[in-house]
Amino acid sequence: MLSDIRLKSEINPMGDQRNRIHPHKFALWVAIASMIMMFAGLTSAYIVKSGQASWQEVQTPVWFWYSTAVIIVSSLTMQVALRAMKQRQMAQYRSLLLITLLLGIAFVALQWVGFKWLWTHGVRLEGAGEGQFLYIIFGLHALHVMGGIIALLVILLRQYFGKVISYNTTSTEVMSTYWHFVDILWIYLLVFFIYIG
Repeated sequence: MLSDIRLKSEINPMGDQRNRIHPHKFALWVAIASMIMMFAGLTSAYIVKSGQASWQEVQTPVWFWYSTAVIIVSSLTMQVALRAMKQRQMAQYRSLLLITLLLGIAFVALQWVGFKWLWTHGVRLEGAGEGQFLYIIFGLHALHVMGGIIALLVILLRQYFGKVISYNTTSTEVMSTYWHFVDILWIYLLVFFIYIG
């Protein structure tokens, strides 16, 4: 019996490692869990504060709707880029990754225009009201998107200027998961402020 166990381990010595999650993917899921808790705490604080007598609601800028369309499209291009990477269609992969990067930059730019609209319409960060939460929560989300933009840029630079072509899909899979997460998170936040808040 003991010899059978040893024989199985000799035949498939990497069997245990195949079922393990990649360290980068594990780190990403830990980071996503912490981000979910952070934004859940902020939206919970919003619900508590919104019950106060001095609470002031603000109109959501139309620019935020435009940015929603942009980030949804960028999520689609990211997914198609991942598929192209798995099929080793490297030219298409690089093009789609570049489009995703540009759409991410467009999202942040539209967010900035939306914040400027709020500011010119008298919505300030200080004081009690919905505007304060818009700046904090939407601003934090935009920072997370900017982090994704930097990661996309690094991947692109490696693809264009790397000395060796790598077909390892791990970094693209991690990037894709993160990008889809910030997309879903943005939709949740927008729906929360418009319909729940």
